[in-house]
Amino acid sequence: MNTSAEEILQYVREEDVKFIRLAFCDVFGRMKNLSVQPGELERALTRGIAFNPSLIRGIGGEAAEDLFLRPDPATISVLPWRPEHGRVVRMFCTLGRADGSISDMDTRSLLRKAVSDAGAAGVSFSFGSRMEFYLFETDERGEPTDRPLDRAGYMDIAPEDKGENVRREICLTLEQMGILPESSHHEEGPGQNEIDFRHADPVTAADHALTFRGVVSTIAARNGLYASFAPKPLPGQPGNGFHVQVSVRKTDGEEVLPFAAAGILEQILPITAFLNPEEASYGRLGDHRAPKYVTWSPKNRSQLLRIPSEGKYAELRSPDSTANPYLVFTLLLRAGLAGVQKRLSLPEATETDLRNAPADLLAGLRRLPDSAEEARKLAQTSAFVQTCLPETVIRAYCERT
Repeated sequence: MNTSAEEILQYVREEDVKFIRLAFCDVFGRMKNLSVQPGELERALTRGIAFNPSLIRGIGGEAAEDLFLRPDPATISVLPWRPEHGRVVRMFCTLGRADGSISDMDTRSLLRKAVSDAGAAGVSFSFGSRMEFYLFETDERGEPTDRPLDRAGYMDIAPEDKGENVRREICLTLEQMGILPESSHHEEGPGQNEIDFRHADPVTAADHALTFRGVVSTIAARNGLYASFAPKPLPGQPGNGFHVQVSVRKTDGEEVLPFAAAGILEQILPITAFLNPEEASYGRLGDHRAPKYVTWSPKNRSQLLRIPSEGKYAELRSPDSTANPYLVFTLLLRAGLAGVQKRLSLPEATETDLRNAPADLLAGLRRLPDSAEEARKLAQTSAFVQTCLPETVIRAYCERT
């Protein structure tokens, strides 16, 4: 909904809205919120609502003073699972300080700045997401178990696919919130599912990814299930990927996707700590179809980057579903933009299935990090990462325990 502050106030009065959730994303990609009632909305829109950040991991150490939530009116959305009478709406917020400046830990604003810088250089990006998750049964107390909802496989149908109705409910709920999924299906693992999204501008795409995780978890719980986005929920089974499709255009019409793709490949090692933030992330990479080497291909899905022959987008297959989408898109955008500006060339494509490749071929390829510790060391020493992210964000990731 593209609307102004005045229109938001009118909408809340006319549509029986009783609670407004002021939502933001912590530095690690978890959605947080503070609820206010309509009488506080005008103050929120003009001055912001103060809150104590001290107990929010990754943010609390940045400032001892209160931070302020300043809602973005264009992001208002009804939460369809809440009552129709006494509605609840949500708006994404800027994370600011008392003097009006933006907190260094506001990753949504980091992405907005990256989009602005790319626009000033005559380059625009869009992103599409393919996010995977598992559905698990819960016990008599509603706690998660390690029993997947079904034993179905890739693109199976009911009755083997027991998640069909859950995916349907997720997609319809997202549609009510103005988010249109492109497709959905059962994935390879037992109880594993995937829902894909159309390309959108970077900030909207990240908002949608964050909303998606919340909707999936909510709808799963309403059905007595637990949704896991963990990188490797079940030993010996496929992990959960967050496959990102990147499109790029130049205002003068020049084809620049190969340059952007080369830029992403150039910086993939130091940015992996942010695309794969958990220790378990590194048990996923190199297993099943998840990539391990820095390669690309027009066809082969075991490669890190796939650029289909029509050349409309590049799909990066290494990120996992626990990543902060604002940081993922910020880093991919800035790496892609650097590739365009430096006119980098892609290396030769790799068509070999690297899961069964000979050792001498693999020895000549760059590898993704083997552990979170290795990835964080690469991030800490990267001049590129330091130009993209504030030191407080880098510390939050690289010094986490």
